[in-house]
Amino acid sequence: MNNAAPKALGHIRVLDLSRVLAGPWCAQNLADLGADVIKIERPGTGDDTRAWGPPYAPDAGGKPTSEAAYYLSANRGKRSVTVDIASAAGQALLRELVLHCDVVLENFKVGHLVRYGLDYASLRAIKPDLVYCSITGFGQDGPYAHRAGYDFLVQGMGGLMSITGERDGLPGGGPQKAGVALTDIMTGMYATVAVLAALTHRDRTGEGQHIDMALLDTQVAMLANVGSNYLNSGQRPQRWGNAHANIVPYQTFACSDGHIIVTAGNDGQYRKFVEAGGHPELARDERFATNPLRVKHRDLLVPLLDAMVATRTRAEWIALLEAAGVPCGPINNLDEVFADPQVQARAMAIELDHPLAGSVKLVRSPMKLSGTPATGDAAPPVLGQHTDEVLAGLLGKSREEIAALRAQGVL
Repeated sequence: MNNAAPKALGHIRVLDLSRVLAGPWCAQNLADLGADVIKIERPGTGDDTRAWGPPYAPDAGGKPTSEAAYYLSANRGKRSVTVDIASAAGQALLRELVLHCDVVLENFKVGHLVRYGLDYASLRAIKPDLVYCSITGFGQDGPYAHRAGYDFLVQGMGGLMSITGERDGLPGGGPQKAGVALTDIMTGMYATVAVLAALTHRDRTGEGQHIDMALLDTQVAMLANVGSNYLNSGQRPQRWGNAHANIVPYQTFACSDGHIIVTAGNDGQYRKFVEAGGHPELARDERFATNPLRVKHRDLLVPLLDAMVATRTRAEWIALLEAAGVPCGPINNLDEVFADPQVQARAMAIELDHPLAGSVKLVRSPMKLSGTPATGDAAPPVLGQHTDEVLAGLLGKSREEIAALRAQGVL
């Protein structure tokens, strides 16, 4: 990574009042692109995810530090400032900081920040060009606006779990959540796009605006073609596990030593698949000659393919199918993911200096820009690491003023 390269958002400063994942994920994207992100945390405890361990980052001797791996995943490249947001002095400090910022991110309950004078209307009055992004479970209006929203709940409420998991009637059948907090992450991604759009509008017109991001909205939007299929057909989709509703074979298969994915998207690829497996008769069989026929007769065909695939190892199948031009791949565990030569060639694992752990290992941003590369060159901060630096550098506070604020419990 070239630290001397220009930063796409080097002119932008973000005041990040968010915690946990959706908001911090957005803020981390902005930091990776060069923005100065000031993360405001509660004195003494900080972001909730600092305590979401184990695992914790180990120090040089292998002993766990106070830095939870969960927290580390979403807070790269930020500066941490501790402020008691419930105190009048803390609120005044934040209003001062807003005057030096372009963006505010927050994920408090709807209306919660009004009491502190830190809501959009209050801050717009002192900085009209402010881009203010609120992230909540259900949005700023509607019958659920007052509810707290969590990724797991919204995966269920927003339909994702109804289409994820093994088919009913099969072993392990039933709704299943994604293995990561996908709705939180995608809300953070959509929020990033919205913030960049609002900044572009501000740069053209001088106008700020309020962005209203909701986990439930994001989850419904993420239904993509499945949601469109339902709206246009009226037919409720079912779960297909690791199979596909409309393509056969397009699923996982068990080899003699593990699993592979085969995605035969057309009749030619299907023919090459069974020929590579030594069963060309499955391509000549009239019941399986075309994809619509294979979908119709999947209960007959798939057991035959299962038996064929089980005779070879995963490595043997991948070599055979790659040579034949059939799309396929392994189901890797994380050991295999980070040892994969393509993942290594793309430098997706990075190691950054850290004041407590010595260094921490993180996943690199996937955004690769030729002129203004995403840096990710600063480790997630320890709690309050930059409090004095920010208050002195941005607000001109003296040592004595900062010491007094700390003595009052404001910092």
